[in-house]
Amino acid sequence: MNETSASRELDGFAAVITGSAKNLGRGMALTLARAGASIVVNARSSTAAAQSVADEIAAAGGRAIVHMADVSRPEGALGLIDAALDAFGRLDILINNVGTRIAKPVTEVTFEEWRAVHAGTLDAAFLCTKAAIPHLADHGRGVIINIGGVSGHAGVAKRSTVAAAKAGIAGLTASLGVELAPLDITVNCVAPGHIAHEGEPERLSEHFRLRPTPAKRVGQPSDIADMVRLLCGPSGRYITGQTIHVNGGWYVSIA
Repeated sequence: MNETSASRELDGFAAVITGSAKNLGRGMALTLARAGASIVVNARSSTAAAQSVADEIAAAGGRAIVHMADVSRPEGALGLIDAALDAFGRLDILINNVGTRIAKPVTEVTFEEWRAVHAGTLDAAFLCTKAAIPHLADHGRGVIINIGGVSGHAGVAKRSTVAAAKAGIAGLTASLGVELAPLDITVNCVAPGHIAHEGEPERLSEHFRLRPTPAKRVGQPSDIADMVRLLCGPSGRYITGQTIHVNGGWYVSIA
């Protein structure tokens, strides 16, 4: 993937990235492939977009397959992990990126919407993690990265449903970081701030409009992907159980 051998720190490893047909997931797939990892590209319905990511990886000399699955369901999560094992014979990295979002006052959120957000975010992370753990433990350098969000920490109006799910992701990360350390599996959460979506019109949410990012720029998918790459590589082995905020200073925590 056009990288020197010294920088291909993930050579020989296999990674599953949920929701990796577009945006952040696509960026992470391409970045980890450049580091040498073989990639399972996943989506629920965007088959053409997922195949495009896999084709881009292959065209640059990497290895990738597409596995379509709804990972909010047990059979979907199990099938996705099995696909990585069938294609690459191992699993070293799981990135729980898929998520479901809504933005509306809590009094307008239906129970069905509440459940859909939690299933598409928190249930999916739980199911994929549970299915992956035995295989991540096989080679002594397993990695789980959960993609969180600033709304799970900062308190954002009209985002209570998503905030609850993303706060759950952070809690899951902290507990699993301790629980899985004896298996040499690191578990971390990367929480993005305002990130641009390639090929889509700029959609500045109210909380970012009212309080601009101190860094004075919009984050890019590469900002998240580069942090994920660090956590997946040898330089990230002593970091676990943490939520790492990548938001240009929009949200800062000292505790």
